[in-house]
Order: sequence, then C-alpha cells, then structure tokens
Amino acid sequence: MRIPLLAGNWKMHKTLSEGSALVEELLAGLGNHTDREVLVCPPYTALAALRPLLENTPIALGAQDVYFEKQGAFTGAIAPAMLVDVGCRYVIVGHSERREVFGDDDATVNRKLHAALEVGLRPIMCVGESKPQRDAGQAEAIVTAQVRAGLHQVSAAQMADVVIAYEPIWAIGTGDTATAADAQAMHAAIRATLNELYGQDVAESVRIQYGGSVKPDNVDELMAQPDIDGALVGGASLKAESFLRIIHFQ
Repeated sequence: MRIPLLAGNWKMHKTLSEGSALVEELLAGLGNHTDREVLVCPPYTALAALRPLLENTPIALGAQDVYFEKQGAFTGAIAPAMLVDVGCRYVIVGHSERREVFGDDDATVNRKLHAALEVGLRPIMCVGESKPQRDAGQAEAIVTAQVRAGLHQVSAAQMADVVIAYEPIWAIGTGDTATAADAQAMHAAIRATLNELYGQDVAESVRIQYGGSVKPDNVDELMAQPDIDGALVGGASLKAESFLRIIHFQ
C-alpha cells in the first residue's frame, strides 16, 4: 500500500522566526496520523534552525533543490551531502520554476536525482506540461518523456526511494487546478510509463503526488483518485490552517 506524502514547498518564503512559528503550529495541529507522511521543504537558510524542532516528530525535513556535484567552486550551490548533514530526508528536483527560471533541463534533473540517491536522499522529481503544450494535445507525451529522461539509468531498486510529482505548470500558483479526472488521467499515464520501464510491482509501489494550486477545498477530491498518492503544496502550505486541512484530507 502506498502511503500518501503531503509535502509543503515554501519556495522563497519564511524567515527563521516565521518558519519556526509555522512548524510549531503544524506540530500542534498534526494529530496522530499513521496512514500518511508529512514533509516541509523550507529555504536553505531555515534548514538548520528547523532541524531540532522536527527531530523525532512525524514531520520530515526536505530541501527545494540540490546541485549534482559533491563539492567545488560552484558559488551559490548546495551539495547533496550538505543536505544530509543538515537533516534533510527528501529533496525536490526538477520543479518547473527551476526548469523555467534557472534553466534546468531533463539531463540536469537526472544528474540531480542520481546525486541525491547516492547520498541517501529521497528525490521528489517534478514533471509537468505548459498551457500551450496541453492545448496542443501534447501534455501526456511531454510528461511521460520527462519521466523517462529524469529516470535514465535509475534502477528498479532505487525507485523505492523516488517520488514523482505531477505539477501542470499552468496550475502552479495560478489558482487553476486540473480537474480530479484530468489529474488522475495523467497520474495513470505516468504509472503506465513506470510499468513499461520497471514492471508492474515497481509501478504500483511508486508514489505519484499532484501539485498545482492544491487547496483545502479541492484536496479531498484529488486524494480520492486511485493513482494520486499525495500532494506537493505551494502557497497553501505557508499557513498552518490550510496546510493542516490538506494533511487531514478525508
């Protein structure tokens, strides 16, 4: 059985004090859920400060990106081992904002994913199409190609630590959300691609999250879909009340 993963991607938000306050509110309202996993991905600057607050709690710590080199003259970059050292269990790779704003391509995403796996981090690999691509009927082809490229030379055994997040670019931060049926259809296509690459057992075990304006008022319908195994949440994860409602989906 796939355990849903509810992850909050804070993006470039929250000072140390604001982040600490949010985590304390989340822990206070979390309750005793054993059938779902919760993750927060703060900015790099907050990771060390939040580690002691999250240790021995049901909330895991993750990072929003990573570089693929182990060390060196890469100003502004963070190595995978540095994230492990600061207490991260997960790392997001290939988010559309990294692809569109910072120029990450499929090959870069694949290198980051391998680098994360090498040090024991669990990568959340994001895939998704733009509005023009969807309007042109290319959405499934674009997304499944991203899945194949991102997982190049990733073994079946390594897939136990990989999460995939389907985030239609046109729905991120816009308030627009794919219908539950559309999201389910793409998740099913991704799982079918995994089946082609690794076989049914692996395909059925990999968690596929949905992201793209996930909110308290749509999370229940999304999470009711058979191939949606959690949510990668942006804006709604910045307030304890809304993120807790998402965590407590029915």
